[in-house]
Amino acid sequence: MERETAMIRLFDGHHAQLVRLAVLLGAEQDAEDVVAEAYCVLHSRWYRLRAPDAAPAYLRSVVCNLVRMRIRRLQVSRRHANVELSPIDSAESTVMLHEDQRQVVDALKNLPTRQREALVLRYWIDLKEREIADAMGISAGAVKSHISRGMHALSHAMETHR
Repeated sequence: MERETAMIRLFDGHHAQLVRLAVLLGAEQDAEDVVAEAYCVLHSRWYRLRAPDAAPAYLRSVVCNLVRMRIRRLQVSRRHANVELSPIDSAESTVMLHEDQRQVVDALKNLPTRQREALVLRYWIDLKEREIADAMGISAGAVKSHISRGMHALSHAMETHR
């Protein structure tokens, strides 16, 4: 019963933020499904957590990994299909973004995956470097490097976009 209560609290407190994270990382119309799968993974592995307060960080890490896997799967299937599909924005991505953020998000989509993940986790989800490193499965130094390079590329993209 304790696990179920904790899962409900986690869902109520973190679901919207995790969907936003998935959308910004590139899950687009699959964002809700990615987050639902992350909650299923957490539920099945609940008793392996070192502490219940580690659950939000674990969920973020699972969402990052699931989005990466989704993007890889899409790249492989598109490569083999030889069909160019135009991206369609999902309802979640449209609702979650204000007009002034659209240019930034469009520029974010063109960044390498790791840079995009680091920037989203830092500036949209407001995580600290150590938390980002845990979510991405890399060192804190690599996080700093990805953020620095990502900010440089994003600044350059925004300047040329004006």
